[in-house]
Amino acid sequence: MTVKKGAKNSLEHSLKRLEDIVETLERGETSLDDAVILYEEGVQISKECAERLKAVELRIQKLSKDIDGQFSLHEPDDV
Repeated sequence: MTVKKGAKNSLEHSLKRLEDIVETLERGETSLDDAVILYEEGVQISKECAERLKAVELRIQKLSKDIDGQFSLHEPDDV
């Protein structure tokens, strides 16, 4: 099975960038204009990450196997 490292790294990179933005805003050392720009970027990254995670959740639902080894649709909590 091949893991797409680009997508994984992309999500990890996005989460790291989001953490950096939060840390910068928490320090309070940026101008109001820069803080607003960073906040907007953070909101956009957050939305993109949520969309990626939802897509992964749907893939898991579609690809889950039951006990007999047959593919069936499962909710993520059942996996």
